[in-house]
Amino acid sequence: MNRAYFTHVWRANRWRLAIVAIALAAWGALLPIVFDAFGAQFQALIDSGIIPSQFARFGGGDIFSLAGSVALGFVHPIAVGLALVFSVGFAAAAIAGERERGTLEVLLARPVSRRRVYATALAASMLFAAVTMGALTLGALAGSAVVGRLAELGPANLPVVWLNATLLFCAFGAISLGASVSFDRLTPAIGTSLAIVLVSYFLDVIAELWPAAAFLQPYSLFHYLDARAGLSGFANPGDMVVLIGVTGVAIAYALVVFPQRDLAAPA
Repeated sequence: MNRAYFTHVWRANRWRLAIVAIALAAWGALLPIVFDAFGAQFQALIDSGIIPSQFARFGGGDIFSLAGSVALGFVHPIAVGLALVFSVGFAAAAIAGERERGTLEVLLARPVSRRRVYATALAASMLFAAVTMGALTLGALAGSAVVGRLAELGPANLPVVWLNATLLFCAFGAISLGASVSFDRLTPAIGTSLAIVLVSYFLDVIAELWPAAAFLQPYSLFHYLDARAGLSGFANPGDMVVLIGVTGVAIAYALVVFPQRDLAAPA
């Protein structure tokens, strides 16, 4: 890793990171408060049959329990979209964006190898994922404390949920960096990365809502984030192994492809 480049990346993204972290913390705090205010009404709607039970559960979360509400906050499109600012936005632009602007050659002209440039971008992407998921986790902790339900949440298990969520977005970040080193332009790098995320999200959603499609769920990376099980103390270590494995494959691909690429002059 190159310290000067890492410092530059951190400084360039510090305000964006602060805004995203604050937004995720606020979102994480909101779900326990909403459950405390309306959880009984949600449960009554489910019991009445007005809302089918499968529409009240998603990604291991639900709207009629505190742990379920917190788990739902981790896989809700709002949280996912905010986290993707770095896992896709930054990661996909880290190499392809520099390439498109014609500044990558300036960076590589210094005594730093392509692998070190990639490793620095990867370390920054993973750190961003850890910070943003940490903000979301602390928000859930704060929201539960505000409504006096901290003991009910089981705060001792929150670090496991944080780790699980961080590994998920590290995997997406590694995939996006793999796309970034594969293209000379930002648009295809971001498009490829977003397509992978959206397909993964769609598979998880359709498998949750349509039992006949349940066989598709293991093909979604979101399937391996089970915040509800983590909060209950029954996290599946295999889920984290899968996410680490996907990250490792994406890293291996980038380390092979990037050093061998012929970087023609930008048009």
